[in-house]
Order: sequence, then structure tokens, then C-alpha cells
Amino acid sequence: MNTGTIYDVIIVGGSYAGLSAAMALGRSLRKVIIIDSGLPCNRQTPHSHNFITQDGKTPKEISELALDQVLNYDTVTSIKDLALRATEINGSFKIETASGSEYSGRKLIFATGIKDLMPAIKGFSDCWGITAIHCPYCHGYEFKHQRTGIMANGERGFHLASLVKNLTDELTIFTNGNNDFIDVQTLQLKSNNIQVNDKKIIELVHKKGTIQKVVFDEGSSQNLDALYASIPFEQHCPIPQQLGCELDDMGYLSVDPFQQTSLKGVFACGDSTTRLRSVANSVNSGNIAGAMANKELAEEEFLIPTL
Repeated sequence: MNTGTIYDVIIVGGSYAGLSAAMALGRSLRKVIIIDSGLPCNRQTPHSHNFITQDGKTPKEISELALDQVLNYDTVTSIKDLALRATEINGSFKIETASGSEYSGRKLIFATGIKDLMPAIKGFSDCWGITAIHCPYCHGYEFKHQRTGIMANGERGFHLASLVKNLTDELTIFTNGNNDFIDVQTLQLKSNNIQVNDKKIIELVHKKGTIQKVVFDEGSSQNLDALYASIPFEQHCPIPQQLGCELDDMGYLSVDPFQQTSLKGVFACGDSTTRLRSVANSVNSGNIAGAMANKELAEEEFLIPTL
């Protein structure tokens, strides 16, 4: 089904970044449609933190309030659907969805996030976002002074250790079978009373996502309350790459300081573009993407006088 409407901007992804972009555009009277599949990456996280005015709210509470406020702007529409394909046609774009609908727009904003790739550790996915966590700024305060682990290695593990050490004196780094720390890092970790365990983890024993202990492949275990984990990811949505948007060396969508991708007329914001993975940063980058998409539209529409 083709709606026949030509939108100023199509936003793919309706979580914090997408909603923030939509608000900036709605306030500029732009006709916008948000296409959202309803599967945010933080849906399992019980509470969101480190975002002023919303500290301690559930992710769902924040997004529902944001959507309600965004839809107060009558040029903004939101639908629950899954974007499948995008086509560029003479500088404009067409999005096809799982429901069979087609939407046409002058600009695209991708706020589609990333997909975490769960390790082959029993119980890990059940704990992810609850007590198996990614960021000390988002989660660390809630686990201060508790038995804490870091499942990471090398530079990433060393960086996390320096941040988490401020929050607890009971800290262990789990290299999960492959120690990549150089000698000077090992010495510094030891000087800060941070243990390094090279055993391979096979299970997180938990109760409804609350970790009790980690179990190793040789049968031993260690009691634990929280585990920071640096795990791989992929782009949640393949459409930007199919269109020709470039990725950076880390696998994020490559954007300039104004959230413009490598493809003209296509912007991206939120977790798909940066390792700064937080609600606050997503809202910020979405606001910039919306403003810059509006700027492009305004400049294209601004008439040149005939002399």
C-alpha cells in the first residue's frame, strides 16, 4: 500500500533518538512519520539512570512520555511497523515495510540502534541489562560497594577497571580464557588490588536476572553481584548499509558532527552511531539530526530571487 503522502522526513526507529529528532522537526512544522518496530535494545533494563529529570524511571516510562509529547505536534505521525527496504529515487527516498506499506520522504533519519550479540554463556542473556551491564555511568551507582566483575580484556578491560574501581573495592576482571593485558597493565591492576581471573565462564547463575555467581568450565565458581561486559554488536537495521551509508572502523554508522551520514539526505543518530551509549546522548544526537534535516529542507526551499 502506498499512502501517497510525501513526508518531509521519514524517521526509522522510535526510541529516544528518533523521538528527539521528531520533536525538533515537529516544532519546525515538518511532516514526519516515525516507523518503529517496538523492540528497543534496553527493553529488559529495569530502570534508566544518569538522565536528569528522568533518573530512576523505566525505559518504557521515558519513551511513552516522549512519544506522547512528540505526538502533540500535529505534523508528526508514528506507526508500529518494521522497515525492510529503502530506495533512493531522484534525491528522495522510499521505505517499504513488513506490513506491505510504502512511505516516501525527502529526507531519512535512521535511529535504529545496535543489536548486542550474546556470548555462549548460559544465563547471560537473561541477565543482560539487569545485572550483566555495559556502562558504569548508566548502572554503576546501583552496584556500588558490591562484588563486581568485568568481562573484558586488553585496553577495554583496563579502561573499565579504572572507572569501576571508584565504585567498589571488590573487583575482578574475567578475561574469559585469553589474557591480553600487557605487563605494565597487569602490574597496575595488581597495585590497585584488582584480581584477574583467566578461567572460561560457562554460566551466570541468577534469579530473574539477578546474578548470584559465575561458573567456570573447570567446575569452580565465584560469587558475584554485577558483571560489566564488553560484548560485540551489529547494526540492528541493515538498510543504511544497503543504501550505501558507510560504517566506521568500530562498526558504527559513520556520521559527521551534524549526524549526516556518507549519503546525502540521510542522517543517523543514537546508539548506531557512537559507543557513547546512553539515553542522554541519544536524545542529544537525535535533536541534532532533526535540526540538521530541517536545515537542509529549509535551504532547499528558500527561493532565490529572479533578477
